[in-house]
Amino acid sequence: VQLQASGGGLVQPGGSLRLSCSASGSIFRVNTMGWYRQAPGKQRELVAAFTSFTSGDTTNYTDSVKGRFTMSRDVAKNMVYLQMDSLKPEDTAVYYCNANILGFGRRYFDYWGQGTLVTVSS
Repeated sequence: VQLQASGGGLVQPGGSLRLSCSASGSIFRVNTMGWYRQAPGKQRELVAAFTSFTSGDTTNYTDSVKGRFTMSRDVAKNMVYLQMDSLKPEDTAVYYCNANILGFGRRYFDYWGQGTLVTVSS
């Protein structure tokens, strides 16, 4: 199983970016899927996640992104998206996709994408 994240880049404050993450491989079912980020010199933090990928239940968004970031998913494609609007310099971080996936061996495993860098700067 692989997670492939994309969509990062350099954007000016107030701008927008849309991150995408796809899960591929021997997947029976995606259990949870979402986004973390790690800013320079800081610990990795949860941005938001689907606690049930199938039903769409989510965690709360981390306070600093509420009202600006929106997470969505495509169940058929095993993809999750993060629409980031009104970006601020403090949103600068490497954004990681994370998923808990049930394989055909009927065991759950946690997977991480490679990370995509978001830089918010003028």
